[in-house]
Order: sequence, then C-alpha cells, then structure tokens
Amino acid sequence: MKKVVKDKVEALTGIESNMTIMLGGFGLCGIPENSISHLVEMGLSGLTCISNNAGVDDFGLGLLLQGKQIKKMISSYVGENDEFERQMLSGELEVDLIPQGSLAERCRAGGAGIPAFFTPAGYGTEVAEGKEVRDYNGKPHILETALTADFAIVKAWKGDTAGNLIYKATARNFNPMMAMAGKITIAEVEELVPVGELNPNEIHTPGIFVQRIFQGEKFEQRIEQRTTRQK
Repeated sequence: MKKVVKDKVEALTGIESNMTIMLGGFGLCGIPENSISHLVEMGLSGLTCISNNAGVDDFGLGLLLQGKQIKKMISSYVGENDEFERQMLSGELEVDLIPQGSLAERCRAGGAGIPAFFTPAGYGTEVAEGKEVRDYNGKPHILETALTADFAIVKAWKGDTAGNLIYKATARNFNPMMAMAGKITIAEVEELVPVGELNPNEIHTPGIFVQRIFQGEKFEQRIEQRTTRQK
C-alpha cells in the first residue's frame, strides 16, 4: 500500500463537511498546522473536532473557529481562545469538555477496540451527568465511552514511507493515541525518510496505523505563552 502523498491537498482528500476529525497536539505543540490550514481553505462546515485544545484566535483550530466551520468541540482545555469562548457562551458552538486524562484514555480506548471504561475522574461534577456509576474498591467511577473519528490528523517529527512515526519531545502528547483511533489516519511530518532510516526502537507510532503521510512545510512552531526570567 502506497502511503506517501504529494502534499496536504492530496492528504486531506475525502474529508467532507459534518465529519468527525481528531487532531493531535497539546496547546500549540505538535499540532498538524499544515493540515489545519488546508481544512480552512476547503471551506468545510459542521465539523466535530476532537482535540485537547482549540488553538488560539489566529492559529491552529482557532482558524476554523473564525470561519464557524466547527459545529462541536470535544476537548479538554480551551482557555486561550477568545472566539471559542464567545461561540460557546452564545450557543453557536456545542462543547463537550472532558478531563484531560479521560480524553486521552477515550482516544486510546477507541484505537485499542475497547468500547468503554470506568474512571473516578469527573464523578460528582457535570462531567458525570447521565453516565452510569459503579463502585470499585469503595470509590465511585463513571462510565466513559471510547472516541473514534472519520479521520485522525497527527503531526510527527520524522516519518518513513511506510508510515512509521517518531514524535519529538513534548509533541508526543495526544498524537500517538489519536493516530490509532481514526478510520483513516493522516500524518504530516517535518522530515520524511526512506524505510530503514528510523531506529525501530525509537518508533512511537507503527506504520500500520497510518494510511497517508506527507512532508509538511513552513512550520511556525509557535510558543503559546513565552515566559522568560529577568537577567
């Protein structure tokens, strides 16, 4: 199976309005920024996006929010995006806020074929409303269902032509579990190398989970909040 595609345009072929898409990344670290920019250009609407965060106003998923292309966000942290806040409070955007660990595990479970699991996280809060509760070891747990998507789009540091991926430092966040949970997984990489160039012991996502891979370009790699110390 040939997995290498020419560019982001070919990689995102088949994504349509009203689909569910997973997007890797944490804050602005390890987000598939080339793919997101093309989703904006495609003019899609009614998207359900599963992502740890919603970008910032002028970058990442914030660009899709600007165009009101997202119908629903399933995420964990959204505090840096004013447009997200405005749309949520006005009722324009449906939001499912999930504890960060639960979001990660729901994605991992989806990729592993586990339909649901019990967790104590969120019990006694709005997160638990309408969910089954069971006691384990004297502690209440709520039932959380797995998450999957029509497409999963991830960003890696290096990848090979067979789809094997290596993430760099903290960019190894939500990318590995989301790569497992998409019906079709697209990987954009900073460097694309031939098979055999990657050390097998360093591969984070095996190529079996990846259907399309392309080398991105002009990565901005922004810092969400730059903090420095005085000299």
